[in-house]
Order: sequence, then C-alpha cells, then structure tokens
Amino acid sequence: MIKILVKRLWLIPVVLVGWELATLAIASPYVPSPSRILTRLYEMFIAEEAIGHVWPSLARVVGSWAVAVLVGVLLGVAIGRTLWLADYIDPLVEFGRAVPPPVMLPVFLVLFSMGTEVQVATIVFGIIWPILLNSIDGARHVEPLQLETAAVFGLPVHLRLLRVILPAAAPKIFAGLRLSVSLALILMVVSELKGSTEGIGYLLSLATSNADMAALWAGVVLLGVLGFLLNSLFLMGERRILAWHHHRRRP
Repeated sequence: MIKILVKRLWLIPVVLVGWELATLAIASPYVPSPSRILTRLYEMFIAEEAIGHVWPSLARVVGSWAVAVLVGVLLGVAIGRTLWLADYIDPLVEFGRAVPPPVMLPVFLVLFSMGTEVQVATIVFGIIWPILLNSIDGARHVEPLQLETAAVFGLPVHLRLLRVILPAAAPKIFAGLRLSVSLALILMVVSELKGSTEGIGYLLSLATSNADMAALWAGVVLLGVLGFLLNSLFLMGERRILAWHHHRRRP
C-alpha cells in the first residue's frame, strides 16, 4: 500500500519544492509560494470559517446532485423506453442542454429569492443534462433478448424495470453521473460568486475584490482537493455497484 502511494504521489512534493524555489526567485505578488497558500488555506477554510463557508457549499453540491440524479434518471429511463414521449421531449432536451448554465443565473435570480434556491437551481440545471442523456441512451439500448426473456417469464412491468432495464442501463447512467460530479463543483462556485454571503465561491469573489492572491490560490487548491475526493468516493461506489459489469469486461 505504501509503495503504491509513493509511486502515485512522489511528484507532488517535487512540484511543491520547485514552486517554492521559483516563487522566491520571481518574487511576484501574483504567484504566492505554496507555504503562503497553505497558510491562507488553513486560515480561510480549516479554522473557524470552515463551518460557515465550506459545509454550506458541500451541502449545496450534494443536495443538488441528489435532486438531479433522481429527476434525471427517472425522466431519462421514461424517455428512453417510451417512443411517443421521446418524440415530444427530445427537442426540448436538445435545446436545454445547449444553454450554458451560467447564462441562467440571472434568470434564477429573478425567479427565486436570493440565496440557496438560486444556487441549487443553477447547479441542478447544469448537471442534469449528462445524467438525463446517458439515462436515455442506456434505457433505449437495452438488449431486446433480455426484454423478450423477461416477457416470456411473465415478469410484471415494475420488475422488468428493476431487474432488467436499470441494470442494463446502469453503466451508461454511471458515466453520466461521473460527469455530473465535477460539473456540480464548478457550478457551485459559479452560483456563489454573485448574490451569496457564504460559501467557497463567495470567499473567492471576496479575495478577488481585495486582490488577495494567496486567498484566491487557496480556494483553487481547496476546489482541486474536493474534486479529487468527490471523484474518488464516487469511483469507489461505482466499483461496488457495477462490480458485475467490470468483472464481465475482463478478458
């Protein structure tokens, strides 16, 4: 285990040491040293302010992602398995996914009261499309033989959905879910840059206004770490849930 970690992470301290030496040589106020960035990271996000800024941002990401997963998977499977519904909905789906999520932020500011509602709406609107499209594609391309076998054995509709359609579409669905995790983090920051009084995005906006480059870099580092952790947790869950699929793909 230790050898694997050393093999994967050896480059990080090398880059940090090189960065530290380079900042000493350049002495630019726009490129702070890693030691200064880590100090500001602790002051902003790990000390007292963490409860008021990091946790609300994480709650918005997780809550919005859960809503998008529920709506995207259910609607995607329904569209993928219902031809007449697909004929009506597909044009709207193509139109919606072409709209950049940040463009909708002013619209949500008008529709909802300032605060969490706007941020959740922005995140959900931005991340639902990869979930929805992959769910449609996965449900639409279930092997006909599987459905015919289920019909022969007389499985009712709800069991066909749970035991045939969803497992067959799961690999495609999880591909969309993985894309949505990173998008949720990005849109969380975008939604907090305007009209927010808390969160990581708010602190980044404040750091920009105050020309606090160390704080700005600290926010970038924190977002990178959070993105890595969320993606790692998602992959762990995916490997467990889709263990049968990965095992079948092995030669």
